[in-house]
Amino acid sequence: MGMTLLAASDGDIDTSDNLMMVGAFSKAIVFNGPNLKVMDPVNTKIVTANVGANPPDFQTVLTGGTSGAAMVVDYATSLAGACTIYGLNTTEDTFESGETVTGTDDDGNAISFTLSANEVTPTADGTVPPNWYDFTVFGNSATFGSLPSKLYIGAMYLGRLYTAGDPASSHQWYASRQGCIYDFLYDQEDVQSAATGGDVEFGQLQDTVRALIQCGNDYLLFGCHSSIYAMIGDPRQGGSMKQVSQDIGVFGNRSYCFDDDSNLYFFGTGGIYKVLRDLSGVENMTSLRLPDLVHDEEVDPSTHRITMIYDTRRHGILVTITNLLTKANSCFWYERRADAFFPESYPVSCAPYSMAYYNSATIADRDLLIGCADGYIRRFDKDKTSDDVGITDTAIDSYVTLGPIVLGDAPGSDGTIGNIQGILAENQDIDSSSVTYYIYVADSPEAVMKKVTAGTHSVTGTLTAPGFKRGGKQRRKIRGKYAAIRLRNNTKDQTWAFEEIEVEVNPVGRLA
Repeated sequence: MGMTLLAASDGDIDTSDNLMMVGAFSKAIVFNGPNLKVMDPVNTKIVTANVGANPPDFQTVLTGGTSGAAMVVDYATSLAGACTIYGLNTTEDTFESGETVTGTDDDGNAISFTLSANEVTPTADGTVPPNWYDFTVFGNSATFGSLPSKLYIGAMYLGRLYTAGDPASSHQWYASRQGCIYDFLYDQEDVQSAATGGDVEFGQLQDTVRALIQCGNDYLLFGCHSSIYAMIGDPRQGGSMKQVSQDIGVFGNRSYCFDDDSNLYFFGTGGIYKVLRDLSGVENMTSLRLPDLVHDEEVDPSTHRITMIYDTRRHGILVTITNLLTKANSCFWYERRADAFFPESYPVSCAPYSMAYYNSATIADRDLLIGCADGYIRRFDKDKTSDDVGITDTAIDSYVTLGPIVLGDAPGSDGTIGNIQGILAENQDIDSSSVTYYIYVADSPEAVMKKVTAGTHSVTGTLTAPGFKRGGKQRRKIRGKYAAIRLRNNTKDQTWAFEEIEVEVNPVGRLA
């Protein structure tokens, strides 16, 4: 997949700061604190040194006197003097430099000005790059309201662009005029007027907004520091605000995703949660299986990026937690069919920063794409046996731990492990490589798992692949109360799977 530099954007974005894009009317709005931008691939750009006494309004139709080209105005940088205008060209003709452009605004005022430049000049390869400009209110004029100087969060809902994340007013939200993302003149008399938390019936939120989460046309969730609210309907057309939770918060503006049934999953104050589409309940999915998840990860919005995405191809959810300073990452794959979490981590160069599912028209190209710390975009490949880290590859360190296993036949009694027999996978596609096993023994389940974490095993050996090996039993004499077994392979260009492992356990009786 090739990538082309959007030259005009060079230096305009601070990638060390929080960054997100929102799709709106075929454009992308970039929220990056003080860097508010528009990436506009659909509109024509024309420039005039003097827009005249009557500047065009939103959706004014302009026509070139010489070329016959026509555009519907979408955005203008100024309402006086020098002005750049962006709009949809509705003809096959192209505006010409030096021609007179005319039109009539919605108040009946005559518009007339002379072009000093026409559309964007093609690059050396003959293509016209997307337009790139500051995101401000229309004409950058108080006539169309105002926006805070810093914003980090955005979402589209029922034709309005919602935004939040102003550090000076972290609880506040702002919504554009319905149908016009450049109009933030609040509290006008018509129902499509722009709105903010301060001028609608249900008012401001009392918590810091961290995420705006749209679920189709059903509702817009406000994921806050320690609470969650749902806006149902339009704020100026009888909409309402419902509190979904008063004690659960959302980590950030990337830490959520929807499955193919439109159920919401998010990383929150106590782990990973699931919210049914009808908002009937909030379930903590990790309270029993990963009870110390939040404490163990020690995540902080200022230093960590958490992203989540539903992988349509593999029917599961990938949760990635990346330290932005060290690139160390801790990730989890949630397998929906097994209702189970599997921990993963990737090389620091592959640390996930962002993810998107590419739903290509070509079936072979449909896949989960991961934007990595080193600037590469990667995807999972079941045929690869090593991780790509740029110029070279690195071994995949994979393992599974079985246990704790009770060795005795009663509490406090000992047992022994005798013979061990492993059957590794053997099939048409690829045979398993050999696997190293480690056995850990201790006097309690907690103690044996501590040894697993520390890597202090009692014995180790190798299970030879593939398939069942006659005479492959390995005799071991290990005594204790509890045991755990880890199977592992961390050799480059190898892959493995096992069918079963047989372990002979012999209780030796109750201790006096």
